[in-house]
Amino acid sequence: MNLMAEQDRGALTSSPRTQLRDLVRERKDAAGLSYERLAARCVDPESGQQVIKSSWLHRLLTGLPVQPPDLVMLRGLAVGVDVPLRRVQDAAAAEFLGIDVVWSASGEARALVERADKLTPTQREQVMRLLDAFTDPQ
Repeated sequence: MNLMAEQDRGALTSSPRTQLRDLVRERKDAAGLSYERLAARCVDPESGQQVIKSSWLHRLLTGLPVQPPDLVMLRGLAVGVDVPLRRVQDAAAAEFLGIDVVWSASGEARALVERADKLTPTQREQVMRLLDAFTDPQ
């Protein structure tokens, strides 16, 4: 394993992320729901089935190890906590995979990131230098 991967792994294990946990806790508390009532609301809109168990919610919110949710669980959780699926996906990606999503009110940041994948490494480096030149606080 290379040094960078070891550092990344160490950073994730030394300070665990809680984005999904915080989102679910905030919404659960705001709605005044028990684990059981929240789980009952977590219905996959495509299948109509309850896809989250109260025991999974309890483990998530108390910081115990949980299996990362799959897409079906995320869809149900989004319904249960009444937030857009994208927000639940982003919170889960941050908590379980260490992926931080960059947001822009205009959507420009996401568009730049999507287009950056089409650039060569040299082109990406040039774009980064250009951005640094515009954003350097000198």
